[in-house]
Amino acid sequence: MTIVVGYVPSPEGEAALTQAIAEARKSNTTLLVINSSKGDALVDNRYAQEDEVQSIEQRLASHGIDHVIKQPVRGHDAAAEVLDAAEEHNAELIVIGLRRRTPVGKLIMGSTSQRILLEADCPVLAVKAGMAG
Repeated sequence: MTIVVGYVPSPEGEAALTQAIAEARKSNTTLLVINSSKGDALVDNRYAQEDEVQSIEQRLASHGIDHVIKQPVRGHDAAAEVLDAAEEHNAELIVIGLRRRTPVGKLIMGSTSQRILLEADCPVLAVKAGMAG
Protein backbone atom coordinates (compact mmCIF):
# COMPACT_ATOMS: atom_id res chain seq x y z
CA MET A 1 0.00 0.00 0.00
CA THR A 2 0.94 3.63 -0.37
CA ILE A 3 0.42 6.96 1.33
CA VAL A 4 0.10 9.91 -1.05
CA VAL A 5 1.02 13.41 0.08
CA GLY A 6 0.27 16.56 -1.87
CA TYR A 7 3.32 18.75 -1.39
CA VAL A 8 3.96 22.42 -2.09
CA PRO A 9 6.95 24.37 -0.78
CA SER A 10 5.03 26.25 1.92
CA PRO A 11 4.28 25.88 5.63
CA GLU A 12 1.16 23.87 4.68
CA GLY A 13 3.16 21.60 2.41
CA GLU A 14 5.76 21.06 5.11
CA ALA A 15 3.03 20.22 7.63
CA ALA A 16 1.56 17.69 5.20
CA LEU A 17 4.97 16.14 4.52
CA THR A 18 5.83 15.92 8.23
CA GLN A 19 2.54 14.17 8.99
CA ALA A 20 2.86 11.89 5.96
CA ILE A 21 6.31 10.82 7.15
CA ALA A 22 4.86 9.98 10.58
CA GLU A 23 2.02 8.00 8.97
CA ALA A 24 4.39 6.12 6.64
CA ARG A 25 6.65 5.21 9.56
CA LYS A 26 3.67 3.94 11.61
CA SER A 27 2.37 1.73 8.83
CA ASN A 28 5.77 0.91 7.30
CA THR A 29 4.51 1.80 3.85
CA THR A 30 5.70 3.64 0.76
CA LEU A 31 5.28 7.41 0.64
CA LEU A 32 4.43 8.96 -2.71
CA VAL A 33 5.11 12.71 -2.79
CA ILE A 34 3.19 14.60 -5.48
CA ASN A 35 4.30 18.12 -6.39
CA SER A 36 2.80 19.26 -9.68
CA SER A 37 2.54 22.24 -11.98
CA LYS A 38 0.05 22.97 -14.72
CA GLY A 39 2.92 23.80 -17.05
CA ASP A 40 4.84 26.83 -15.84
CA ALA A 41 7.16 24.95 -13.50
CA LEU A 42 9.94 27.52 -13.81
CA VAL A 43 7.75 30.35 -12.52
CA ASP A 44 5.28 28.36 -10.42
CA ASN A 45 6.11 29.04 -6.75
CA ARG A 46 4.13 25.92 -5.76
CA TYR A 47 6.50 23.71 -7.80
CA ALA A 48 9.53 22.53 -5.81
CA GLN A 49 12.86 23.35 -7.39
CA GLU A 50 15.74 20.87 -7.62
CA ASP A 51 17.36 21.86 -4.31
CA GLU A 52 14.03 21.50 -2.48
CA VAL A 53 13.45 18.07 -4.02
CA GLN A 54 16.95 16.97 -2.96
CA SER A 55 16.23 18.16 0.57
CA ILE A 56 13.01 16.12 0.65
CA GLU A 57 14.87 13.08 -0.72
CA GLN A 58 17.48 13.38 2.05
CA ARG A 59 14.82 13.87 4.72
CA LEU A 60 12.89 10.78 3.63
CA ALA A 61 16.05 8.69 3.32
CA SER A 62 17.18 9.76 6.80
CA HIS A 63 13.88 8.43 8.18
CA GLY A 64 14.29 5.17 6.25
CA ILE A 65 11.07 5.81 4.31
CA ASP A 66 10.54 3.92 1.05
CA HIS A 67 9.46 6.75 -1.22
CA VAL A 68 8.85 8.12 -4.68
CA ILE A 69 8.73 11.80 -5.58
CA LYS A 70 6.75 12.71 -8.69
CA GLN A 71 6.59 16.15 -10.24
CA PRO A 72 4.15 15.92 -13.12
CA VAL A 73 3.81 18.86 -15.48
CA ARG A 74 0.88 17.78 -17.61
CA GLY A 75 -1.56 20.66 -17.50
CA HIS A 76 -3.71 19.05 -14.78
CA ASP A 77 -4.55 20.79 -11.55
CA ALA A 78 -2.99 19.62 -8.29
CA ALA A 79 -6.17 17.92 -7.08
CA ALA A 80 -6.35 15.78 -10.22
CA GLU A 81 -2.69 14.79 -9.87
CA VAL A 82 -3.10 13.75 -6.22
CA LEU A 83 -6.37 11.88 -6.88
CA ASP A 84 -4.94 10.13 -9.95
CA ALA A 85 -1.82 9.08 -8.03
CA ALA A 86 -3.93 7.78 -5.14
CA GLU A 87 -6.06 5.70 -7.49
CA GLU A 88 -3.11 4.44 -9.54
CA HIS A 89 -1.18 3.34 -6.45
CA ASN A 90 -4.17 2.05 -4.46
CA ALA A 91 -3.44 4.56 -1.68
CA GLU A 92 -4.50 3.78 1.85
CA LEU A 93 -4.31 7.47 2.81
CA ILE A 94 -3.91 10.92 1.28
CA VAL A 95 -2.30 13.68 3.36
CA ILE A 96 -2.83 17.34 2.48
CA GLY A 97 -2.00 20.64 4.15
CA LEU A 98 -4.56 23.35 4.80
CA ARG A 99 -3.96 27.00 5.43
CA ARG A 100 -5.84 29.12 7.90
CA ARG A 101 -8.76 30.99 6.42
CA THR A 102 -10.72 34.13 7.20
CA PRO A 103 -14.39 33.62 8.10
CA VAL A 104 -15.36 34.31 4.48
CA GLY A 105 -12.54 32.09 3.25
CA LYS A 106 -13.93 29.24 5.32
CA LEU A 107 -17.06 29.33 3.20
CA ILE A 108 -14.98 28.69 0.11
CA MET A 109 -12.26 26.30 1.22
CA GLY A 110 -9.41 26.01 -1.23
CA SER A 111 -10.68 24.27 -4.33
CA THR A 112 -7.76 21.83 -4.39
CA SER A 113 -8.29 20.71 -0.80
CA GLN A 114 -12.05 20.61 -1.16
CA ARG A 115 -11.91 18.53 -4.32
CA ILE A 116 -9.50 16.02 -2.75
CA LEU A 117 -11.63 15.74 0.39
CA LEU A 118 -14.82 15.21 -1.60
CA GLU A 119 -13.55 12.97 -4.40
CA ALA A 120 -10.94 10.71 -2.79
CA ASP A 121 -11.74 7.01 -2.58
CA CYS A 122 -9.57 6.59 0.51
CA PRO A 123 -9.29 8.48 3.82
CA VAL A 124 -7.84 11.99 3.65
CA LEU A 125 -5.89 13.50 6.52
CA ALA A 126 -5.84 17.30 6.39
CA VAL A 127 -3.33 19.10 8.61
CA LYS A 128 -2.70 22.75 9.33
CA ALA A 129 0.75 24.30 9.45
CA GLY A 130 2.14 24.12 12.97
CA MET A 131 -0.17 21.23 13.89
CA ALA A 132 1.64 18.23 12.32
CA GLY A 133 3.80 15.83 14.24
